[in-house]
Amino acid sequence: MGHIFNLKDFTEYNKWLEKPCNRSVCSLEKKLMTDMLQPAKGETIIDIGCGTGESLTPYIEMGLSVTGIDPSKHMLDYAIKELGNRAEFRLCFAEDLPFDDNSFNYASFFTSLEFVDNPRKALEEACRVAKDKLFIGILNSYSINVFNIRIKKHFSETVYRHARFFNIWKIKKMIKELLGDVPVSWETAYELPFEYCSIANKLGKTDFAKKCPFGPFVGIVIPLIPRFRTKPLTIKYSAKQTSHAITGNPVLGGSINGSPSL
Repeated sequence: MGHIFNLKDFTEYNKWLEKPCNRSVCSLEKKLMTDMLQPAKGETIIDIGCGTGESLTPYIEMGLSVTGIDPSKHMLDYAIKELGNRAEFRLCFAEDLPFDDNSFNYASFFTSLEFVDNPRKALEEACRVAKDKLFIGILNSYSINVFNIRIKKHFSETVYRHARFFNIWKIKKMIKELLGDVPVSWETAYELPFEYCSIANKLGKTDFAKKCPFGPFVGIVIPLIPRFRTKPLTIKYSAKQTSHAITGNPVLGGSINGSPSL
């Protein structure tokens, strides 16, 4: 079982999101997500590890039919309170999604893959329930931000003590194991302190910023093909031996009835 956010985690996350600089960072990441995925109005999406529903709002605003799943009741209760019936919610784990094959156009992870117990299985399930594209948003293990997080978590109690971090190449490796040689596209969101937001917006539009493998947030998109979850069937049978001799004249050449052909 991966880390399930408790009441303390929920409270700390909300406090973090209340700060204007952090909201600005989150907005940049969500914009990268929708720009890369490019969903259309009326399509369906499942957000895996939706938390408080912050990652669902851009999809809802774009007119998508949205489903969010999370194993934390504290997070989902808040999401339901904030979003009401604008989205459907399920309390479940990423590794075992209670949906039929190809139920959604898209699936997304928005900094939630870091907290699942079995990332490969979670990705496999996402590829099963979605049929068009998969978006994975990660905190880049090669970034300075994650380097600082790793140091801090040894000296203070933080939710990141339970996280594992990924980079572009780790994700590509898992995707190749699951789907084979499919095209994988990626971009990064370049974040600067809030007082430099105007600079960050300009810098974030450059090719250097979008393709920097050391950016703090990486968005990855993978095209999908329909997949199905199968179960082996047990077929009972018994082998019967033939006790009767086969009678008839030998056939040589092409004759079937009558005398043998020579």
